[in-house]
Amino acid sequence: MEENYIKHRYAPILPKKDEWPVVKLARERKEFVKKVADLAEGRILGLTGKNPDILKEELETTLYREKLRVKQNPWDVDPDDESHFWGEVKSSLLQINTDTALTKAKRLEAYQEVLQRITSRYAEEIASNFKASHYKFTRSVVTYGFARLLNAARVKGFKSIFSNQYTLQDKIQITGQTDQIRDLATKGTIVMVPTHFSNLDSILIGWIISVLGMPPFIYGAGLNLFNISIFAYFMNALGAYKVDRRKKNMMYLETLKTYSKEAIQFGCHSLFFPGGTRSRSGMIESKLKLGLLSTAIEAQRANYQQGITDISGKIFIVPVTINYHFVLEAPGLIQDYLSITGQERYYKENDEFSTSYKISKFLVKFFTKGSDISVSIGRAMDVMGNFVDQEGNSLDKWGRLINTRDYFVSDGKVTVDQQREEEYTHMLGKRIVEEFHKINRVFSSHLVAFVAFELIKAKNKKLDLFDLIRLPEEDIFLPYEEFKSACQLVLDRIFELKAQGKIDIAPHMKRDMDAIIAHGLDNVGMYHAKRPLIKDKQENIVTEDMSLLYFYHNRLHGYGLEKLF
Repeated sequence: MEENYIKHRYAPILPKKDEWPVVKLARERKEFVKKVADLAEGRILGLTGKNPDILKEELETTLYREKLRVKQNPWDVDPDDESHFWGEVKSSLLQINTDTALTKAKRLEAYQEVLQRITSRYAEEIASNFKASHYKFTRSVVTYGFARLLNAARVKGFKSIFSNQYTLQDKIQITGQTDQIRDLATKGTIVMVPTHFSNLDSILIGWIISVLGMPPFIYGAGLNLFNISIFAYFMNALGAYKVDRRKKNMMYLETLKTYSKEAIQFGCHSLFFPGGTRSRSGMIESKLKLGLLSTAIEAQRANYQQGITDISGKIFIVPVTINYHFVLEAPGLIQDYLSITGQERYYKENDEFSTSYKISKFLVKFFTKGSDISVSIGRAMDVMGNFVDQEGNSLDKWGRLINTRDYFVSDGKVTVDQQREEEYTHMLGKRIVEEFHKINRVFSSHLVAFVAFELIKAKNKKLDLFDLIRLPEEDIFLPYEEFKSACQLVLDRIFELKAQGKIDIAPHMKRDMDAIIAHGLDNVGMYHAKRPLIKDKQENIVTEDMSLLYFYHNRLHGYGLEKLF
């Protein structure tokens, strides 16, 4: 599997953009936003049991949190009328609460009217602003711009900028089940669930979807990225809807889930990062945020309820891992992780992608070095985590056909059962994590970082993680031969795991060990001011930053390789 990555751009599966589900959704945006707001309102009324006292409590909690957010954590991307809107909500609630003449039914009606204003505002804010003309322009800009940088790096001289000798496909290896995902995208609806390590992931996945000839997907992107004008343009053009992680209240979360569920039911291929946010530790996500994931299960059940039992109503879950030698934001991410884990201080989110200038600088650096990225596309599953065949039929673990509809049936008909669907969401989350580990590709940089950190840990057995990270870097060195034999030991075990289908490896891992180590040292954390791993003049392996070394080591966490030390 590992060397069959694609070298060409696939023909589009839907050449006419009018047939793209996102284009149809954009045409009906106004009606769709209203539908989402109304359905979210219905969900919240259901959750509060239409009890005016419970609804009042939820409205007041939302108001309190939102006023706090506006005051303490405002963003440039927030609407200008935020304070005014929540001021009006406060006045309305005050009026209802002080009107003693209102009956219980009238109070509920009045609270419901306030709820409606809130869900309408949230639905409008979340909704994508996709424009097909912007999408095509963005796609060509991304491809052209990246390819120019790449050729400037590989072909020396001024003319290189206009050379077409190298393509993005040389740089970014797309591997795995590319044909299956294309086939299934013409039959049902795809929900792609990638790992999340960098803010670059969103644009990268958007480009890959386009290379595979699939219509644009809708996807949830952090509202913080819309703070940066160049990112906002790309995100809107690539079909992103907005996810504001500052908003934790029930009303926002239910509106967001309703948007996702309805868009999937509408037939829009969808993408979300099930880890929720970038991996702070550098580990492959093992605990997923199940909120948006549950919307795929809800949409599947709703399709069966509407009698859509053929393949067109089927939803396919496709896990994807993105493998980098380095992550630009690693220093900030690992500091966040250590401060949360160590409970040392309240942390403020670091963001190296805070300006257009920093992003441009990063892209130039990235493309003018020889460092690869690989994107592994896993086997498609149904919403229960069963693999599907080329036709989209679900298979049990013995390869026998099963009908997904049966999972949602009680007393002979498809029913809503929230507890049951929660259980299904947990099962699906677990299956996605298993697949992430199987399709994860080991790079030389992952290997050298893992081995170095584990050797240092083994030499300092009495120290906990935080003491290890604080070790003075000048006191740490690993003799090259000792390091090399430990790398060989770990790599042998990785090859055994690969033979069992439990992990994958990049083609460059088939060289001899000295070449693998040299490649790993060249690439690991190559843009950081302090390098996680280098060779000193005495040929010893040393580190300039223990916490960064820990971050890159974590990529191989979860395979039991620590037991080798």
